[in-house]
Amino acid sequence: MRNHTITALWEEIPDDADDLVLVSGGFRIYVCLCGKQLPDRTAAELHAMETGQCSTCLGTKVEDIVPGFAQDCTACAGTGRRGTQLRWQLAHAEAETVITVELVRAVIAPLSGPFRLSEVADTVRESLGLPVGRLPVGPRVRDVLRGLEAMGELIMVSAPDKLLRGTGVVLYRDPSWEHVSAG
Repeated sequence: MRNHTITALWEEIPDDADDLVLVSGGFRIYVCLCGKQLPDRTAAELHAMETGQCSTCLGTKVEDIVPGFAQDCTACAGTGRRGTQLRWQLAHAEAETVITVELVRAVIAPLSGPFRLSEVADTVRESLGLPVGRLPVGPRVRDVLRGLEAMGELIMVSAPDKLLRGTGVVLYRDPSWEHVSAG
């Protein structure tokens, strides 16, 4: 069997580069070890899927977010394999139906002062009786909390843990929110 790991090599990134384009696969050249020409991110993802590899990390097991910062791939749990990625996608879809906005609101309603993502996720997991690793509870709760923040119900009170590209691309490991005062 041929090796189809796809490597992304960073191109020159202009100072005024669009951060969303950067973190979603832009400013890279894609090269597969099998020799297939991959002119852009879409071609690299298609080739990864065709060869049974994760279409996020392209089989490398690592997501390169910006130059100098990488993390284990969250789409395939660091395996590099497409099957694992598909199972995680199904688990994310199930988490969206099980962990509702109403459930998260009920968990945070009695909290006064700042509360951490991990605390809310643990409470949600316990209230649903889910074992650790059964569903991606943390990412789903994070998405709900960010949605409540966007609706003006919560305010994030954490500073970023790391600035990856100025203030445009930041990393929060376990952010805190609090309720917006009705005053």
